[in-house]
Amino acid sequence: MYLRFTRRRKDGKEHRYWSIVESKRCAGGRVVQRPVLYLGEINDSQREAWCRIVDAFDEGSQQHRQLALFPAGQGVPEHARGYGLQVRLDAMELRRPRQWGACWLSCHLYEQLELDRFWTERLPDSREGTSWRHILQTLVCYRLIDPGSEWRLHRQWFEQSAMGDLLGEDYSLVSKNALYRCLDKVLAHKTALFSHLRQRWQDLFGASFEVLLYDLTSTYFESDPPDDENDKRRYGYSRDKRSDCVQVVIALIVTPEGFPLAYEVLPGNTADNTTLRGFLQKIENQYGKAQRIWVMDRGIPTDEVLAEMRQSDPPISYLVGTPKGRLTQLEKALLERPWQAVRDGVDVKLLPDEQELYVLARSRARIDKERAMRRRKLKWLWGRLKELSAMRLKREELLMKLGAARDKARAAWRLVDIEVDPQIASFSYALPRGSLSTAHQSVWTPAGQAVEVLHPAD
Repeated sequence: MYLRFTRRRKDGKEHRYWSIVESKRCAGGRVVQRPVLYLGEINDSQREAWCRIVDAFDEGSQQHRQLALFPAGQGVPEHARGYGLQVRLDAMELRRPRQWGACWLSCHLYEQLELDRFWTERLPDSREGTSWRHILQTLVCYRLIDPGSEWRLHRQWFEQSAMGDLLGEDYSLVSKNALYRCLDKVLAHKTALFSHLRQRWQDLFGASFEVLLYDLTSTYFESDPPDDENDKRRYGYSRDKRSDCVQVVIALIVTPEGFPLAYEVLPGNTADNTTLRGFLQKIENQYGKAQRIWVMDRGIPTDEVLAEMRQSDPPISYLVGTPKGRLTQLEKALLERPWQAVRDGVDVKLLPDEQELYVLARSRARIDKERAMRRRKLKWLWGRLKELSAMRLKREELLMKLGAARDKARAAWRLVDIEVDPQIASFSYALPRGSLSTAHQSVWTPAGQAVEVLHPAD
């Protein structure tokens, strides 16, 4: 086992990154180096400072001593006489290396949020001596440093971290049953926890809570449907394209800075447009009435809920996408409105309508991005059609390959006229003039060109 460093040049400077590695003999007599512990960058000034003086604790005298460390093969310099110490690097052993810095920082952040004080009052130790607050702190730090399952924390992560040293606990802290039981104990204090965190975020970061972002997601389970009627795992609309699996729906409210204010786990068959009314009441009950702005997708609110938000006291403002059907009704009125520059590359049209204000936004960067995406898809489709024109296929094979091309480039497929002969393996394709301008495209293709392809059946 020995120290090894690698050099990297960055911005004209040389950086040295140190690691502790050990030699491992493999099959065939080959020797490889296994990194045991990464020490990070140590520059020359830091190295010289460590050579000059190190503060060490002498367990025999129970006092601190100042030492300077030098390799055994090198003499002790004159300036280090009296406190110089020679170290035999060839006999060095590294026992139970574990992560310390990230664990210490996580515990410090935990204390900054005053979560240690919050949970001390609510999670007393059990009669058997189980420290629930330390178990919870370990779970929180684990989620922050290296998110994973409770089983992985129990089997692997705790032994590789310094959480036991920092909390003065041993391996019994992370017995798998205790980890899961701790989560059940925390759930009862969810409302009080969010109120506490909101106050701490406001005190530490000056966070404001006038703008709230509301959205839903889902997570699925590869398991059989539950027999319990109260189980929330149900079949529903799957955002993960796994309609064959049961799922739960997760609703979350966060601030623009990413601070969560509330969440709920809902049955997997919950419709998005049935959730907003309950969350409006939940936020009002927990944090009081205030002038808030809710930002959400157009599939979440209904017209009835939006009307209730406008009529509430004080009125609740919202920013929500307009349904496509209503955009068609507003098209004529929006065309008559002038564009107004908001910032460089972004223009808007404003259309007041009773208590609502419709905003049509146009982003030059977004237009360029979508055009580039369509250009790439159309070029691919045109090339694929050309490849198919050179193949000798049966009619069934031709239809299958055309179907696969359509599925991969549906938006580009709509721009091309493709006709398949009903009797033989033949198809024609053309790009009509004006189709690109209708789609607001600037794509180079052989516009107007028609190709007739005939595939003799084998």
